[in-house]
Amino acid sequence: MGQLYLVRHGQASFGAQDYDNLSELGLLQSERLGEYFAGRKLSFDTVITGSLRRHVQTWNGIAQGAGFTVTPVVRSEMNEYDSEAVIRAIHPQRLEKPDTPELYRHHFRLLRDGLTQWMNSVVSPNGMPSYPDFVQGVVDVLDHVRNKCTGNVLVVSSGGPISTSIGHLLGTTPETTVELNFRIRNTSVTELHFNPKRHSLVTFNTLPHLDEEKYASWVTYA
Repeated sequence: MGQLYLVRHGQASFGAQDYDNLSELGLLQSERLGEYFAGRKLSFDTVITGSLRRHVQTWNGIAQGAGFTVTPVVRSEMNEYDSEAVIRAIHPQRLEKPDTPELYRHHFRLLRDGLTQWMNSVVSPNGMPSYPDFVQGVVDVLDHVRNKCTGNVLVVSSGGPISTSIGHLLGTTPETTVELNFRIRNTSVTELHFNPKRHSLVTFNTLPHLDEEKYASWVTYA
């Protein structure tokens, strides 16, 4: 039995040539979450991260803020889907860099449509698994936690695997899972209780570490 904390990475570098790096704010968000955990005297018996840089950087920030010394287990099943491949599957033409509000909205409209079609097996984005295989990878990690872990477990991942975890537990439609995905904020905490039989949702997409006016501008989604 135990508690599983799913944490989305800090703000990454949306619009940059390489998205997979935390921004300066993303590093601050991560360290602040670690400070919050330390203030609550919350430590972790097991830490799991995806293999993306933003996952590792987020864990490092949390560890620095809290003084944690746990060595994480890396599970690539908790990596994000390839958003560019998803968009190309439905819009093969070259897109302008999303550096204006309208282009930003256009990017996410395409991503929403592409994700829904991928999840419904309408399109097969290049280089990506089928959605059932993507789900199975996430479920394998959840099952590992349920069967092999006890105490407090931290998983640092991305919006796609986290929303897929919740969608799997609640039996949501692909469309609802996409909406969950788009609502998950940077360094948000989703908490599950687990025992050998099941996971149970406790909280979703919370930001207790940023729940002060001075951190209002630290709340981000990308």
